[in-house]
Amino acid sequence: MTTINTYLTFKGNCEAAFDFYKQAFGGEFAHVGRFKDMPQNDPNCQVDQSEQNKIMHISYPIGDTVLMGSDAGGEWAKGVTVGNNFSVSVNTDSQQEADRLFDMLSENGKITMPMNKTFWGSYFGMFTDQFGIQWMITFDVNPKSK
Repeated sequence: MTTINTYLTFKGNCEAAFDFYKQAFGGEFAHVGRFKDMPQNDPNCQVDQSEQNKIMHISYPIGDTVLMGSDAGGEWAKGVTVGNNFSVSVNTDSQQEADRLFDMLSENGKITMPMNKTFWGSYFGMFTDQFGIQWMITFDVNPKSK
């Protein structure tokens, strides 16, 4: 079943924001990953030492949805503005459905990250559609708690 959740992007205060949300809603985070947890030997995954402890990905179940987020770092931080710091995150049942939605929704838009397998075990891509809405498409190749 395809699900849609909200993904928030922060300029370094993701952890504080999610701790605040946790106070309001209760419960536990399903996953907290920091930039220091990324593979160090991959030249595409280099993060400045000052950003190592920032949030790379956090998942927080609230009812039947999952609020997700991360800190933007390096060059990506320049594009984060309060008001455009969210994406619609779509999780699909198959790689084929992920490709179909990515291809359809990104038409006439701007692809940020083409669909590809990731080091965290998902098939994932990002884009901004022709109407300016940011999207993330995911198929969890090896599903586990995020």
